[in-house]
Amino acid sequence: MYSSAPGPIGVFDSGYGGLTILKEIRKALPDYDYIYLGDNARTPYGTRSFDVVYEFTLQAVKKLFERGCRMVILACNTASAKALRSIQQKDLPLLDPERRVLGVVIPTVEAIDKITKNGNIGVLGTQGTVSSGTYDIEIAKFFPRFRTVSQACPMWVPLVENCEYDKPGADYFVRKNVEVLFAEEPDIDTIILGCTHYPLMLPKIREAVGGRAEIVCQGPLVAASLSNYLERHPEMAERCTRGGTVEYLTTENPDRFAAAAANFVDGPVEAKRVEL
Repeated sequence: MYSSAPGPIGVFDSGYGGLTILKEIRKALPDYDYIYLGDNARTPYGTRSFDVVYEFTLQAVKKLFERGCRMVILACNTASAKALRSIQQKDLPLLDPERRVLGVVIPTVEAIDKITKNGNIGVLGTQGTVSSGTYDIEIAKFFPRFRTVSQACPMWVPLVENCEYDKPGADYFVRKNVEVLFAEEPDIDTIILGCTHYPLMLPKIREAVGGRAEIVCQGPLVAASLSNYLERHPEMAERCTRGGTVEYLTTENPDRFAAAAANFVDGPVEAKRVEL
């Protein structure tokens, strides 16, 4: 069904947030080729049901497979939480057992014990990621003694998507959600930004946290995990082309995507529109 030739690494997100992951992956692995796909026409995924997120994510994975990707990174916490396991277990064996789809939750969780000192972990994420309980489940699986408290931040993605993340209006929502998190567990010493959009709000998050906890951004952790994965699986590394290129795809207007994406990747972007 799909070409068996080597191809680029696919990176998918519901919107722009996955660009923060792609940026760090390209820093760590600059020689590889990449295709970024943003489902910007249907973002955000955070408020959608499990079934819809799974359906949309599978469509995106198939599109990236069609364009030659042998490996796809779900650079979206909601997709990783609600769709990854089903795609890995149910769909990949039928689509192509030699392709891989990986997420951002496990690489983040695996690194937490090297950061926290007291085992009290806070998670800030979308409603979809928080309601899935994925971080609570995975942290408990890896580190049973840790306590995890999660807080949904429903306004944060819209603020980022509408380029309002660094404006004064964002301060209220950031402070409100951070204080609710600490009210539930005052001894949190590590906060996971469980949405790939949130690094753009890092200055405001740091101000609200005020030094009470270490703030964990996922990009460097995911990039390090992928580097390690390709070292451990040279057969998969050989299936990924190396030309140092990146192609940007969106389900929205490409000019609109390019204008907003420039805020995430620190440079001009050219995008093409695709349908899923």
